[in-house]
Amino acid sequence: MAIYKTAVQKPVTTALIFLAVIVIGVFCYVQLPIDQFPEMDPPYVTVMTTYPGASASEVESNVTKVMENSLNSVDHLKELTSKSKDNISSVTMEFEWGTDLDEVLNDVRTYVDIVKDNLPDGCSNPIVLRLSTSMMPVIQYAVMADESYPALDKLLDDEIIPQLNRVDGIGNLTVSGAPERYVYVYLDQQKLDAYGLTVESVGQMVSANNLNMSSGTVKLAKEQYQMEVRSEYASSDEINNIVVTTTADGRQVFVRDIATVKDTIKELSLDEKTDGRECARLMVTKQTGANTVQICKDVRKEIARIQKTLPSDVQFKLIYDSSENIQNSIDSLNESILYALLFVVLVVLFFLGKWRATLIIGITIPIALIVAFIYLKMVGSSLNIISMCSLTVAIGMVVDDAIVVLENITKHVDRGENPREAAIYATNEVWVSVIATTLVIVAVFVPLTMLTGMAGIMFKELGWIVTIVVCTSTLVAISLTPMLASKLLKPRKVHVDAEGNLIDDEKGKKTWYERIVVRWLDWIDEKYAKALGWCLRHKVLTFFILLAFFCCSMIPMITGQIGTDFMKQQDQGRMSVTVKLQRGTRIEETLKTARALEARFVELVPEIQLISTSAGTNDDSGMGALFSSTMNNTISMTIRTSKKYEREQTIFEMAEILRQEMARYPEIIDYQVSTSGGGGGASNTVDLEIYGYDFDETSALAEQLKAICNHEVPGARDATISRDDERPEIKITVDKEKASRLGLTSATISSYLRNRVNGMACGYLKDEGSEYDILCRLEEKDRNSVEKIANLSIPTPVGKSVKLSEVCSIGEYWTPPTIERKSRQRIVTVKVTPYNTSLGELAQYIDQNVLPKLDIPQGVVVRIAGDYEDQQDTFVDMAMLGILIIMLVYIVMASQFESLKKPFVIMFTIPFALSGVVLALWLTHSSLDMIGALGVIMLVGIVVKNGIVLIDYIDLLRERGWELNEAVQAAGRSRIRPVLMTAFTTILGMVPMAVSNGEGSEMWKPMGIVVIGGLTVSTFLTFFMVPTLYAAMSRHGERDKKNRMRKGFIFMNIKVKKDQPAVEAATEASVFPETTPTGEK
Repeated sequence: MAIYKTAVQKPVTTALIFLAVIVIGVFCYVQLPIDQFPEMDPPYVTVMTTYPGASASEVESNVTKVMENSLNSVDHLKELTSKSKDNISSVTMEFEWGTDLDEVLNDVRTYVDIVKDNLPDGCSNPIVLRLSTSMMPVIQYAVMADESYPALDKLLDDEIIPQLNRVDGIGNLTVSGAPERYVYVYLDQQKLDAYGLTVESVGQMVSANNLNMSSGTVKLAKEQYQMEVRSEYASSDEINNIVVTTTADGRQVFVRDIATVKDTIKELSLDEKTDGRECARLMVTKQTGANTVQICKDVRKEIARIQKTLPSDVQFKLIYDSSENIQNSIDSLNESILYALLFVVLVVLFFLGKWRATLIIGITIPIALIVAFIYLKMVGSSLNIISMCSLTVAIGMVVDDAIVVLENITKHVDRGENPREAAIYATNEVWVSVIATTLVIVAVFVPLTMLTGMAGIMFKELGWIVTIVVCTSTLVAISLTPMLASKLLKPRKVHVDAEGNLIDDEKGKKTWYERIVVRWLDWIDEKYAKALGWCLRHKVLTFFILLAFFCCSMIPMITGQIGTDFMKQQDQGRMSVTVKLQRGTRIEETLKTARALEARFVELVPEIQLISTSAGTNDDSGMGALFSSTMNNTISMTIRTSKKYEREQTIFEMAEILRQEMARYPEIIDYQVSTSGGGGGASNTVDLEIYGYDFDETSALAEQLKAICNHEVPGARDATISRDDERPEIKITVDKEKASRLGLTSATISSYLRNRVNGMACGYLKDEGSEYDILCRLEEKDRNSVEKIANLSIPTPVGKSVKLSEVCSIGEYWTPPTIERKSRQRIVTVKVTPYNTSLGELAQYIDQNVLPKLDIPQGVVVRIAGDYEDQQDTFVDMAMLGILIIMLVYIVMASQFESLKKPFVIMFTIPFALSGVVLALWLTHSSLDMIGALGVIMLVGIVVKNGIVLIDYIDLLRERGWELNEAVQAAGRSRIRPVLMTAFTTILGMVPMAVSNGEGSEMWKPMGIVVIGGLTVSTFLTFFMVPTLYAAMSRHGERDKKNRMRKGFIFMNIKVKKDQPAVEAATEASVFPETTPTGEK
């Protein structure tokens, strides 16, 4: 029994089955986590090896190259890069997106174990690291204080972090820039020399008087006691009263006589300020697979609760919250879905004119969409931009099948049939063609799940969701739709008169809809039929006009007016500013520039709500160091502005204002403004990779390229060089002969020098359960120049001291930069960001106008890579996918029509869809990116559906004996409404996506523009091109030929005798074919 017949005959069962689907779908929806993208771990694995005491070039030769040669054999490896700097080697392997990294890690560890014995003595065991999205902060706070600032570190460790750790899903809490309490004993070099003391002797005395030590047990009477010497410092003032030596005349020398004791916060190394106030930065990461939006919501709630228990001057200020962008993007897509749903329902109501029929369509849409949530729950995915975008795409398609079925049912009902019978018979007529058109959509979207790379990770979900939703809509269309129609549609009112004639009670009664809308639609039908008739009479001219239109529409593409991008950058209301000053600039000077920039930025861009600034370095910043690259001469700013819909300027325009301001400062030698904002949003850069062994040659070429891009290339901004600047260092070379005569070694000299400059650890000051470092070091005035360092006193084993300059030579020099390698060759990269131009246009301009003019040294190679290279690879993959999809669609249509020629006719709609795409992009000044290219591929399935409807009906009329041109014209007049209806539902379903200005809308906007443009143009031209081409490729004699063939089948003309069964007569006719039915020769 057919599914539609069963559904009509068992309405309660049918309704309850779909109700159960809705309940399960809603249950899954509630439990789905919310995230920005589907879970996708970056396909990178890093192997780090330390080689203490080795220079960058030694690390490269002895460690990095050895590791590279071994790791180059790892399966599925896409790219191998490395960095060699003093003491450290880092080799990074990039794999294809979607690679099983657990399997890869096992392979990498195996190769590391094999090569480990070939590394030089003194190397550490290589560490294998896997970068995960869960390592990126999901929310950041600035913790600010005034009077309580010195105790902020203790507040964070004892009160804030322990309470935040209770939040479910939190991975790691990292603090940077918090003030750390230190006790410094600043020693005066002259006084030390006068008393014959050393830093080490003072440090030992400070340390020896700061201990708690068990001294055994004693038995007194009947009791046993534990003895313990307690001599720990209760406060830092006690250090002043420690006796460090006694002079020859018996006078005691105290610490206070030769040093200043300061109980303060750690000397400035990393400066963190938010809106000009001292602060610490608190970064929260999540566990893999955790709900980002829920974690951020719980953290905000917990912070608000903790705030009440802290001192009144301690404040939390939000720097970055990834859940805001995710939630706003999801809300924007939800809004698009609701608008699309409304537009689709209005289109159906306009064309059908019956609220009951519209209600049936309206009920079927949510059911089809809800099944997507069940799929997402089953595969462990989340509600994200891709899955919600998939539903927006699907809305316009899910109604197509229901419209075809319902329109046929209403025709039968209008003829006077009972709705129950009409539902069964009408569905029976169209259900095969409904399934065939669904197969066309499936042939388009299933191959999307086969894409590789980043596009594959992102669009796999879209392919499956649209396929599942459209298949569900087909099932709903041939089961639930006829059942609802049998219950909701009213039969036409008729009665039988006295003479037995059937009288239509509604004849002559016309509603306003029939008087206005139907009349207008009939007028369109007639005008179209006349225009189509003209085209059929002037086929050659029609083809020439269509060909001319296609050629003209391609002009913007041919002339390069349509740019290409990898992925559109999003306006998330955040900017990252990096400023570089002269090499060797002191941190204090860097901070002056930072404060000046902060003040100017707020003045120039009033939309700025927060500026969080970092300057300096902090060796103890832990995980935060991965996401920060400040040094003493660099400033790093995170800027948050008001929301996109609350301001007139875009984030890109504001970034340009900041660039122009920084260009005015002579002390700033380099600057960069990134609008991708960290933790979401795509970056768009053209990478110019320079391969060559010689540092001087490649660095000079990189500087030349950077200067040209910054000053001569239109649309190029933020040109940066990947190679670090050479760093100034004081090089101290030990004279081994002199040192050995004095009983000194390089190791002891190095240790003494470190104690005097950095400080000698002398234990801890314990206070309320916390421990604070005590450091003995020389005063600033004794170590702030090369001359002062040369004059440092170094103790000898015999109790005397010598000046450092007596055993060492001291000089200033520049350290070699980090050595970067890619594909086992040295490399330096110049990154260029496009502004008011597309990625493709910028790359082509550099390739055609910049690179040919360069004087490239022999042995140096320059190539264009980065996001542009990824874009080109993705477009090639998508082009191949498009060809595969066209072949699959052709096969489906050829099977449906049992013809190789008719699908070819329908396929001619695809080039005109491309015309619409180019015109839409040109008119909206948009570029084609990865999402837009996906829209082009989708159009293949969407536009051929219109042609299928037309050709199918023409064939039906010709089988009924209509003449070719008459059949074509009549089919066009009859089918224009359902074609317009399905086209308008898809177009209007995409309109909210194309015009949306919500956060994150930049990402999916190109898809809406592409589909609307392509479908609008191809639908309009399909009405003329497909029928005309069909008529041109068919012959008028085909119908007569079929009639002659029918006459050749004599079975129906056999005259059967009364006493002879028909089968016998047929057998005689086949045995004696030359005998006529009457038996004559």
